[in-house]
Amino acid sequence: MARTRRRRAHRKQVAEINVVPYIDVMLVLLVIFMITAPMLTQGVDVELPNANAAPIQQEETDVLIASVDKSGQYFIDIGGEQSPISLADLQTRVKKVLSQNPNIPVLVRGDKNVSYGEVIGLMVSLQGAGVPNVGLVTEPE
Repeated sequence: MARTRRRRAHRKQVAEINVVPYIDVMLVLLVIFMITAPMLTQGVDVELPNANAAPIQQEETDVLIASVDKSGQYFIDIGGEQSPISLADLQTRVKKVLSQNPNIPVLVRGDKNVSYGEVIGLMVSLQGAGVPNVGLVTEPE
């Protein structure tokens, strides 16, 4: 009976937490998020301004503005000249302007009553013309 008491006296409970399973789970989740994060950021690169943001101060006087009115007509405004134009002609004019001034800012104005597809069609046409970045024009609240 004395021997059984010695065995019990040598066996102590371990009060440490084994964190290895938690580290394994964390690494698996990290790998999953690293794989899925690039899939979530697909789409067109567009700089969207906040509706109640302060106006951007333009250092350059020349700005190319492409617009869509509520009836779906496209307009191009280069230095104050504004005239209705077809989407194919707009694309060729923008290419011509970008060949002369590749750093000109390009802005898109869309009527709030025009369909979303019309604005996207305009942006795709601008992308086809070689415009790297497009800014969207909004009215302050």
